[in-house]
Amino acid sequence: MQSIQMKTIGLLGGMSWESSAVYYQLINQKVKEILGGTHSARSLMYSVEFHEIEQLQHAGDWKKLTELMIQAAKQIENGGADFLVICTNTMHKMFPEMEAALSIPILHIADAAAEKIKEKKLKKIALLGTNFTMTHDFYKGRLTDKHSLEVIVPNESDRKIVHDIIYQELILGIVRDESRKEYVEIIKKLQQQGAEGVLLGCTEIPLLIQQEDSPIPVFDTTKIHAEKAVEYALS
Repeated sequence: MQSIQMKTIGLLGGMSWESSAVYYQLINQKVKEILGGTHSARSLMYSVEFHEIEQLQHAGDWKKLTELMIQAAKQIENGGADFLVICTNTMHKMFPEMEAALSIPILHIADAAAEKIKEKKLKKIALLGTNFTMTHDFYKGRLTDKHSLEVIVPNESDRKIVHDIIYQELILGIVRDESRKEYVEIIKKLQQQGAEGVLLGCTEIPLLIQQEDSPIPVFDTTKIHAEKAVEYALS
């Protein structure tokens, strides 16, 4: 029987477990699609206790969060992973510190997304995510500085709607049509400001918004990141 050379994917999940479950499913589906038969991904996941993470995020204690993320990532590295995937957009805020602390590579979610956006020849992209992702520079700045994309975000009141729906509904597995309509209206406003596509920069948003809901191309960071992980694992 032929042996397939496959790297072990390290998944840092639980932020929330709802989207981490989707990562696991997408990764294994993609491996099966490529290799066929009974093939599945070599992977290991460390899942954090999200209540603690969420409390620290809203308290602005990014120092403690960085310590927790490095600790979790090292457990994945020690478990034998060949590279790391952080299964959330917001916690890429501590990517530089995590990268410095590990000896295995980390696949940055924004880099994977930017590749797909540039394949479509788009220049101006709307970003939806947690308020941290939409307003802090760790994500927008990477898209702009490293990938030369123009990034726009909703106004303050619309950012609050996007953020609150993530934390009060989506991370709890609650998907409401009313919330979908609110997101679509926000996307339409961003389209009027020149957005050529919308980046779903929170791994829970695809639970709510799909391409058929949006008037402009949708970039699902969960799917893009999961598929990039498989591509890297099989390279």
